[in-house]
Amino acid sequence: MKKSTFRNRSESMKKGSSEWVLGRKGVLLLVISTGFFTMGFFIHGNIGFYFNLAALLIVFGGTLAATFISFRVERLILVYRVLYASYRAKLKMPDEIVRILVDLSVKSKIRGMLSLQEDEKETSLLALRHALGYLVDGYSGNQIRDILNTEMYFFKVRREDSERVLRSMADIAPCFGLVGSMVGLIGMIAGLEDISIILKTIPIVLTSTLYGVILANLFLLPFAENIRTRTEQELLLQKIIMEGVIAIGSELHPRVLEMRLKSFLTPSSRRGKLVSLEKIQQMFQIKSDSEAGVEWAAKRVA
Repeated sequence: MKKSTFRNRSESMKKGSSEWVLGRKGVLLLVISTGFFTMGFFIHGNIGFYFNLAALLIVFGGTLAATFISFRVERLILVYRVLYASYRAKLKMPDEIVRILVDLSVKSKIRGMLSLQEDEKETSLLALRHALGYLVDGYSGNQIRDILNTEMYFFKVRREDSERVLRSMADIAPCFGLVGSMVGLIGMIAGLEDISIILKTIPIVLTSTLYGVILANLFLLPFAENIRTRTEQELLLQKIIMEGVIAIGSELHPRVLEMRLKSFLTPSSRRGKLVSLEKIQQMFQIKSDSEAGVEWAAKRVA
């Protein structure tokens, strides 16, 4: 038997997960905006004026030291993994999840509930795989809802912890920029009788503050916001999956299921209709000798 369309979708998603989430347009816009930012440093002077190794060491070294004191290394590694995945792994769109769930509902009508066990093994969506596993194992709708709500709650807590680490680092970085400025001022005061010392310490005073502000507002805060936005998107998908799987378990009519799940979508994403009979045959490889059963299923879907 040929692979089902659901498996093909899963494989295509795995391939898509290796692409950067920003995409070509996002990368292009990022390069352009970064170019505008750096261009401002070139307009009124040499870019070398804004580089100072002492200030760089004070701000970055101090921020990292305070971070290591505040958080365990294992937690920081987890933050890195979450941040890397948020830019690397590509999420399914909510309307795609709705189509997958409606397809599964149709399949359960045609082949029975146990046929979903195949999709439980094939899908690369972890939340959907778990939900289908609970359904195939015979859990009730209330039990599935309680389990998935608990998973979503702790998923959100873990992501908020990662976001909090980055926001704490963003609060720390400007403070060490101020520390660098104070170090420069102390050097200036100590070298009032030597103009060469003053000339060496002035760049530390100014660039330290600059580095702290840039580190916090150009990197750490945007990283934290990316994790927050990504978490909201994933929670939306998990809620759609939960409602869809519970509805499939209650043998809700596929068209009613489609209308219910589309309430999660924006109006522009609610286009399209339930799959046709021909598409059902193609998706689930229904043989022609079972034509009577297909006609019955089509009437149920219509």
